[in-house]
Amino acid sequence: MQPDLIIVGGGAVGASLARAARGLRVALVAQERRVPRAAAAGAFDARVYALSPGNVAFLRQIGAWDALPRERLCPVRAMRVFGDDGASCIEFDAYRVGVPELAWIVEDTALQDALWHGQEPLVAELKEIRVSAEHVAATLHDGRSLEARLLVGADGANSFVRQAAGIAASQSDYGQSAVVANFHCERPHENVAWQWFQGGPVLALLPLPGDQVSMVWSLPSAEAARVAALGAKALGREVEAASHGRLGALRTACAPRSYPLRRLGARRLVAPRIALAGDAGHVIHPLAGQGLNLGLQDARALAAVLAAREPGRDPGDERLLRRYERSRAEPILGMDAMVDGLFALFAGRHPLAFRLRNAGLNLVDRFAVLKNVLMRHAMN
Repeated sequence: MQPDLIIVGGGAVGASLARAARGLRVALVAQERRVPRAAAAGAFDARVYALSPGNVAFLRQIGAWDALPRERLCPVRAMRVFGDDGASCIEFDAYRVGVPELAWIVEDTALQDALWHGQEPLVAELKEIRVSAEHVAATLHDGRSLEARLLVGADGANSFVRQAAGIAASQSDYGQSAVVANFHCERPHENVAWQWFQGGPVLALLPLPGDQVSMVWSLPSAEAARVAALGAKALGREVEAASHGRLGALRTACAPRSYPLRRLGARRLVAPRIALAGDAGHVIHPLAGQGLNLGLQDARALAAVLAAREPGRDPGDERLLRRYERSRAEPILGMDAMVDGLFALFAGRHPLAFRLRNAGLNLVDRFAVLKNVLMRHAMN
């Protein structure tokens, strides 16, 4: 049976869309088969996500949230963001806006396992895409061919689908890499997410269950390589110093990993019978922790557009795809501009930029209404 929808990419965005596209015959194409991981007690992934309440509700709706082990989830109930002058700070608190949490920390592999549960992806690489007036055909490297009304590229920043569809994308290198690792902390984290702007570098410590935190430290690439190569004790001491000892002594819980950071924006999210979602369409700096949240919002929006189409309406209809693109244009542009603007502001070396950014943090912290607007936006 030929599918109505082909989704290329078995990551969180593609797998969530496959679950959400109810009423359609879906073929999910992934490059490799995932083997569910038996989580070791107390050992957490180095790569985690801070999922917004809106996306947690989406995962509940598609049946993935309940498949996540409760003991490996951690709510974020407050955030403390510090400027690079050692004094300025902005605080966000779930209690003050009347919600139980600002976000949930979820491990990458646990989320992938939950989303793949009950699905049978086709494990293959895409070789060619051909678009006609009525269909889109996908040829796989193993010789198989699929034909559908719509094909979605959720295949990452180096998207084959985006390139095959002729969708241009602007890309730039931040000149940074993110170092990720987990630590046991001497003092309780109290479900607080911490972040320090450091004049270009950005350090974040996110709460994990028990006495652990997950670190994401965005550093100039050469400095990131040095930090990632440190021994366990030296790494712990360096992060303790960078975090001003807020969580006391830090003891490494896993080896650090590093990956380069870049910015990417596709000129369009759609082409004839093609749609992009997640990193295939946009990649932003991790300083706001919103990369996967934007991708899951793409999946939510596209699934909603497809579900709301009139009876008999082709899911690859140009008007539907443009409706999806319009719904995502403002949220993606707004988040990209905010994140890139913050990066540029806090990387600036001019004394005036130094004063403005730190004064700005303190000023926003004093305006409860503005803080609530920012929080509500990030919780979508």
